[in-house]
Amino acid sequence: MITILTIEREYGSGAAEIARKLAERLGWKLWDQSLTDEIARHMKCDPDQIEKHGERIDPPYYRLLKSFLQGSFEGNLNAPQMQMADAEGIRRVAEQMVMAAANEGQAVIVGRGSAYYLRDRADSFHVFVYAPFKERVHRLQQAGKSEDEAIKLAETIDRGRADFIKQCFGIEWPARHFFHLMINSGMGDKTVVQMVLDGLSTLQKGAQPYSQAGD
Repeated sequence: MITILTIEREYGSGAAEIARKLAERLGWKLWDQSLTDEIARHMKCDPDQIEKHGERIDPPYYRLLKSFLQGSFEGNLNAPQMQMADAEGIRRVAEQMVMAAANEGQAVIVGRGSAYYLRDRADSFHVFVYAPFKERVHRLQQAGKSEDEAIKLAETIDRGRADFIKQCFGIEWPARHFFHLMINSGMGDKTVVQMVLDGLSTLQKGAQPYSQAGD
């Protein structure tokens, strides 16, 4: 039985809104901003730090600064926070949170490597949402970004995600064979939502019950 839906995405493809609508249609819990908030709560830091350093690799200067601060008196005073406020610390906690959400079931999980952490679970359905570059820029502008900012974000965010997936899982993002469905959001959110639901339903009919190792 399928009880988990993961959504991986290109930046600006509108996947967050699509995931929200899917969770609403399914009556499942949405793990998107709530997942970020839960990671931040667990790590005792601001959610903005999770957004800044999650799903990407810290640049060398950040790792150097963190090492310097950890070796200083001030850094030792803040050691728990400094130890966790980097990409690797976030990744470890995110993995725990993703697995917990999956075990809880009836979950729509957006990003955070969820499709890759849960790739061997028979109770999961993995979707990748993409869109033409101009469509992504347009969506970002509608969200309040300037044209220059939207173009820059659309060009750079996904490179960071690709580096993150390569380092953590040793695979080339997005690794198409990990997904049951890859869909162009340029067709419109309503169409995308229905196609995902149809795909999930089709797989559901042939899915085998999931059991953890040792059960």
